[in-house]
Parts: sequence; structure tokens; C-alpha cells
Amino acid sequence: MSTAERLAALTLSLVDIPSVSRDETAIVDHVRGLVTGLPSFDLIDDEDTCLLLLPAKRRTGAPLVLFAGHLDTVPIAGNVPGRREDGVVFGRGSSDQKAGVAVMLSLLQDIAEGSLATTVDAGFLFFGREEIDTSALAPCLARHPDLAREVGVAIVTEPTDNAVEVGCLGNLNARITVRGVAAHSARPWLGRNAIHGGVEALASIVDLPVRDVEIEGLIYREVINVTTIEGGVAANVIPDTLTATVNFRYAPHHSPREAEARIRELLGHRSIDVQIVSNAAGGPVAVKNPFVQRLRAIGDLPVRPKQAWTPVAEFGKAGIEAVNFGPGDPGYAHTDDERVTEVALVRSYELASALLREGP
Repeated sequence: MSTAERLAALTLSLVDIPSVSRDETAIVDHVRGLVTGLPSFDLIDDEDTCLLLLPAKRRTGAPLVLFAGHLDTVPIAGNVPGRREDGVVFGRGSSDQKAGVAVMLSLLQDIAEGSLATTVDAGFLFFGREEIDTSALAPCLARHPDLAREVGVAIVTEPTDNAVEVGCLGNLNARITVRGVAAHSARPWLGRNAIHGGVEALASIVDLPVRDVEIEGLIYREVINVTTIEGGVAANVIPDTLTATVNFRYAPHHSPREAEARIRELLGHRSIDVQIVSNAAGGPVAVKNPFVQRLRAIGDLPVRPKQAWTPVAEFGKAGIEAVNFGPGDPGYAHTDDERVTEVALVRSYELASALLREGP
């Protein structure tokens, strides 16, 4: 079986197992069945949708590269089961990121069977709930603090179309509430219109330009958006409450505390209540990591800033440098016609194999 055939078939088999976030049991069981008992690897964590495999015997002086990929997907949109057609695998998760998981499984099996000789040690971490705000990754890393000392780099197989994407944006969500006083809409002066007050308060965000931030020669774009808004009870009632969600994607060199201060500065007004719902720090920009530099050189790969939040941030918080590198095209992630090409699968596998053979 050719490499393309094997990777495509494996990707399709993973796509055909529904694994929407919080419903990953079936795919975790499937992956566990593929990796349990493989020579040269120990399954050292099998808890809370996580499967962590490390070499049974570490080679003296050999650095450790940890490949990581999530098993869950966003909700299905009539695209499971998947299909293969003209060198393309279609279906939910094919891009984000079961293609990356298929590459990980192929690397793991080839190392275990001795068909892929490496100069560095490799570990593999599969985990769930990445697509929601209760990812299983951070608790897993907390259970294994020694990884911060052992791992030379973590390669998160998020869809990057086989580019190297470094760092990632922080992600803050704030819930704002604007209070008013209800009244009859024919006599608005007897009340105070919360929606009007909200429009005025949110104008500073609507008119805010994108802010470009340069880090290590890469441009990260800071953006603030109103993403949900609710208010009003009837056409003839002046509304007394408006609520909205404000999303702030901030450059990785800013701390969560600084991001929160920025939001409160923009929305600081006595009639507005600002509640920080979630605030995930960005990921360190590991462009100088020797493994990252080697991966770039092997494939003459483009290096881009990650204009989103990814698990790279959770690795960074755990003291592990990480980058995003995977076969999926991010433009197809979460779409109804989600897909990945066999060419991209093969290239990702070959580049990762070369990194493991040659080292940094």
C-alpha cells in the first residue's frame, strides 16, 4: 500500500467515527486500540480523553519531539460519514484535525515497527475537547510536569497547509451588560434606553482599527469584535437591559491581565458592567527553536504567525515550546465541505519523518 493510500484510508476511517466535543469516547477507544501494545512505546496516560505515548526506553542525550493532536470536532453538518474522491478526503474533521492525527498514527506505527529509524525520540499525545473551552490538554500536561524538562518541541498538528505557524493569539471573551429604565415607547423620556446606551458604549469598539503587532519579524493582528447582542422585550417598550459579548484576540506578547485592562479601558463607563467570561493567554513565538528552524529548512517551509488561538498556548503555559504544523488547509476547517488532499497528507508525513530522522 502506498503512503498516500494508507494515510487517506486512515484519515477517512477517523472521519467516519463521529467525535463532536464531549462525545469522544468512540474515537478514543478506536485510537487506543491502534496504539496499545505497540513495541517501544508505553501508554503513560489514558485519562479524560487523553492518550499519551512515550518511548519505553529513552536514548541517552536524544531530545524528545512531542506530536499532539485533538480527536474532537465541531458539530457534524451532514458530512459524516466521509468520502474519498479524486485524491481528496472529505468529511467533518478531515482538515481539523483528523488528517494530522492520521499522520501522527502513521509515524507512531512506523517507529514502533522499525520502518522509520530516528535520531531523536518521539512522543504522541491525543486529546479531546479542544474545540470548546474545556480542553483536556492542560490537565494532562499538569499530570506530567516532567515533560517541560524533556520535550524539545511540541508539534501541534492543527491545519496549517504544511506551513509552520508560530505562536498564537490570546483569546478574551467579555460579557457586557448595559442597564436602563423601562418605559412606554411613546414616552421614552420617562425611561432610559439600554440599547441606545449600548450602541454609544460599543462605538469605541466598532470604530477601532486593526492593530498590527510585530514579534520576531511576524505580524500578529489584534482585533476586537462584538460577537453577540441581545436586548428588548417588545416593540412598544423602551428596553431596560442590553447584553453583548465582546471578543478580543490579542498578540501573544500581551498577558491576560493586560488584555483585560484594555477591554475595561475601552468599555469603562458607569452604566456598563463588564464580566470577563474567559481569557486564554497567547502562545510563545518559538521561531528560534532549533527543531522549528530545522523543520523549516527541511521543506523550505513558509513561517507564519498564527492568527487564532490554538493548543500552542497551553503548551507554552506548561513551559514547552510548540508550533502548529499539519496537513489540513485551515480555510476548510469547520466548513460543510471540509477536506484534505492526499498530496498534503503525504507531504506532512514526509517532512515530519525527515525531522525525526535528522534531528535539529
